Amino acid sequence: MADINKIGFIGTGVMGGRMCRNLATRSDTPVIAFDLDSDKIAALANAGVEAASSIEALVAVSDLIILCLPGEPQVRAVLFESGGVLAHVRAGQTVVDMTTATADVARQAAQQLAGKSVDYADAPVARGVSSAEDGTLSIMVGGSAEVFERIKLAMSCMGAEITHCGGVGTGMVMKLMNNFIVFMNTSALAEALLIGTRAGVDGELLFETLSRGSADSFVLRKHGMQYMAKEDYPDDLFSVAYSLKDLSYALELAEETNVNAETGKLVEQRFKEAIHAGYSQCYGPVVYKLLQDKN
Repeated sequence: MADINKIGFIGTGVMGGRMCRNLATRSDTPVIAFDLDSDKIAALANAGVEAASSIEALVAVSDLIILCLPGEPQVRAVLFESGGVLAHVRAGQTVVDMTTATADVARQAAQQLAGKSVDYADAPVARGVSSAEDGTLSIMVGGSAEVFERIKLAMSCMGAEITHCGGVGTGMVMKLMNNFIVFMNTSALAEALLIGTRAGVDGELLFETLSRGSADSFVLRKHGMQYMAKEDYPDDLFSVAYSLKDLSYALELAEETNVNAETGKLVEQRFKEAIHAGYSQCYGPVVYKLLQDKN
């Protein structure tokens, strides 16, 4: 990658660890990573990922710095707090945040980094853990055309579709709307499954048949057919707690744009009820079990 001699990756959790592994194995550029959990970094050693002792140490040797963190509070801590990225960057570096957060934090990051002659892009991802594993994520980039071209090759090591959505913050907006629709669709599928099965239709047959008609969708085939119909709600995929976090960001954006997102508010309440019922760490399709419990 031209002008990128080393890539730093901060945050190697469920998604980030898989993305970092693909970046290291598919790119000719050396990768160094940092995570508060050193075991997560150690697990990437066989992919050739070098362990950084601190954020400062990572920033010192990286031309491209990628963040993949749980949410906005962690982004603010890693970027802005004492010892964070902003304190140690140098002119000419590029920072890319692949966290699902808000457009506000993206624009704030871009502004503050620009003050140090550092470029920035937001590049959140869609399609979940299985796509992070096999490198087929959809990556939505907000930033200048120049920065997009500079980071595109690195992004292609982690994703099959890399879309330039516009200026800084637009990647975040696009990702929030993606998840907004996923959450609405998942909730609708849960209602349809409960109605259909109680009316005498086999649940798996219901979704298989719907997938052949105009009700078909990625969410129906994955959330519905693979998990909901089988009543399988693993705790190592995108949890209800994370779903609520992302939905809250989308609803904040709705308020900012003067949209009364009533359907979103209903699903928000459903997620809160699921957490109260003890399903916080379960995969999002568990809203079906919540409906079963309530009805």
